Amino acid sequence: MADENGDTQSAQIWPVPEFHFSVEISNVGMISCKEIFGIDLEFDVIEYRSGDMPGFTKVKMPGLRKSGDVTLMKAMFKDDKKLRDWINQVKMNIIQRESATIALLDEAGNPVQRWRLINVWPKKHTVESFKADGNGVSMETIVLVHEGVTPA
Repeated sequence: MADENGDTQSAQIWPVPEFHFSVEISNVGMISCKEIFGIDLEFDVIEYRSGDMPGFTKVKMPGLRKSGDVTLMKAMFKDDKKLRDWINQVKMNIIQRESATIALLDEAGNPVQRWRLINVWPKKHTVESFKADGNGVSMETIVLVHEGVTPA
């Protein structure tokens, strides 16, 4: 992008917009979503202090990693057979756990940042309301649980 003097500006000064992203789940495929939220990563804190430490404070170390659920809001599509089959497979601990990749994309569709989720399965599926006089798209919400998120 050029300024008024014709000089080219660095692409690094422009933040990446939030509206261009992709979601892919192994053995399910690409999921076309309107909104994604809940990508978070947190560590428990382990505090320790031995009696002979010279300072009078505790040492704080990273402990176990924990992550919250990831929620996908998406339009309902007639041919989402693989996604519906995956949701219908949820039974007592015999669900096929998948990996998922969420990518924030630049204007050319190339990933700027990726997050990989491991051992993903659908915890909750909600179909939004229908209205006889509505003019919108049928929406559904899928809550995914996982066993870890890694920024890549």
